[in-house]
Amino acid sequence: MGEALEIAGQALDLPLIVRKHPEIPLPGCFGIGPIEMNVQQSSASLHAADKPASAMGVDKGVEKSVAEEGVIETSIPARLDSLTWSGFHTRVIFALGVTWILDGLEVTLAGALSGALKASPSLHFSNFDVGLANSAYLAGAVLGALGFGWLTDRIGRKKLFFITLALYLTATAATALSWSVASYALFRFLTGAGIGGEYTAINSTIQELVPARYRGWTDLVINGSFWLGAAIGAASAILLLDPAIASADIGWRVAYFTGAGLGLIVFVMRMWIPESPRWLMIHGRPDQAHAIVDEIEKSVIGHVQHEGKDQREKPFAKIRLKMRDHTPLGEVAHTLFYSYRQRALVGLVLMAAQAFFYNAIFFTFALVLTDFYGISSDQVGWYILPFAAGNFLGPLLLGRLFDTLGRRTMITLTYGVSGILLAISGYLFSIGALSAQGQTISWMIIFFFASPAASAAYLTVSETFPLEVRALAIALFYAVGTGIGGVAGPALFGVLIDTGARGSVFAGYLFGAGLMIVAALVAWRYAVAAERQPLESVARPLAFVE
Repeated sequence: MGEALEIAGQALDLPLIVRKHPEIPLPGCFGIGPIEMNVQQSSASLHAADKPASAMGVDKGVEKSVAEEGVIETSIPARLDSLTWSGFHTRVIFALGVTWILDGLEVTLAGALSGALKASPSLHFSNFDVGLANSAYLAGAVLGALGFGWLTDRIGRKKLFFITLALYLTATAATALSWSVASYALFRFLTGAGIGGEYTAINSTIQELVPARYRGWTDLVINGSFWLGAAIGAASAILLLDPAIASADIGWRVAYFTGAGLGLIVFVMRMWIPESPRWLMIHGRPDQAHAIVDEIEKSVIGHVQHEGKDQREKPFAKIRLKMRDHTPLGEVAHTLFYSYRQRALVGLVLMAAQAFFYNAIFFTFALVLTDFYGISSDQVGWYILPFAAGNFLGPLLLGRLFDTLGRRTMITLTYGVSGILLAISGYLFSIGALSAQGQTISWMIIFFFASPAASAAYLTVSETFPLEVRALAIALFYAVGTGIGGVAGPALFGVLIDTGARGSVFAGYLFGAGLMIVAALVAWRYAVAAERQPLESVARPLAFVE
């Protein structure tokens, strides 16, 4: 395995010993036993492949092909993780993370425009139609995530985040031209498919390009940027639903064109972003991967990191991989549901709980304000703005704690507090103790904690599975979680609100609160302590070779 063995203060080169004395056993080098390795075991396996450049026969960090066909030895993961934050990483965040802004814009428009759709002289939506269209959006996101997630692992991250953005652009523009409930629901379905596919390609790429010590906070802030999109959507709704600016059947259409215009700008920004070197390395393109990392290093520190060492003159950890062109679905299923079944359970529970909690409440935000508090539809945007602020500030201010206090502690805390606060505010709502302003303030406080909790669900499923199945794992748990909690949630709450009874809505709030508390308990018991760990330590690649 290339470890340095120290005896009587002298470092012995194990590969040299093996070549001269093959009869000597090497304890601890082989036979990692447990089906699901913990982080420490995985880390040991990764760093066991670490050799000085001279012993490896590697000149200036170039990957070395070994005797076995298709097997390479690379330090690319360690080189990427050794970098400090730079303009390159900021560009990656802006160009890729804007997906969440687009989703926030879409979801907010769907909620804020519900009153306008009901008042539209051409569509005449009912509350049920509003819930149905929102569920169509989420159903599209589920199917899009699954289909595009599989393709992301198969043909690469970069190709997919252009395809999915193009679908989003086209479908959002088409939504603005809807002529009936059915056409509106269809175009919302296609918009959702584009956004669902974006999640898989974008989260995979970000995880694989951002250094380990920044990964938690970065991921949470990116996911939290959903609420910047929500603020843009709310501001757009305030302007475009004003009868003095646009008629009842024009304002909501222009609002959807706003999303398409923003997506077009993002399309150009993505020209800067490279393919994931980690993905290229495993999929038989090591030269291209190496060239991309060289360019990243030049951008960040001004030169390529030579001699196989980082800026502190420590040898880079190396990992041996057997290249492959794809991962069979049978191996994917075995990995997710057998080898990593405990992590799969954690991901499913976290995703389902936050999906129901968020989508059920936020998609019906405007309906609660209009039906129970008498707020006119053109004023709903003013209430969404402080709500969005709380949601963005949560990940921004609490995100670094996920890298310092740790994943398990913070996931448990944010899920648990969110559930408890929703139960309390739901009770106050049921007895009529809250005004529209008080209801908005309570939601703002609740989602200050719920926003990093929801973001942590995406972080968990994107960093705790092997690279070869990462995008499909994100897609699968997003799809199943959203299907269970997201598609059913808005439709259920639409029905509860239609009853006109606060007690019925309170029952829905209690159910959502219960899901969050259960998720908190599951996280405390089973979540992986992945903070500040290389991805290859958290989950060893399937292509890893001893």
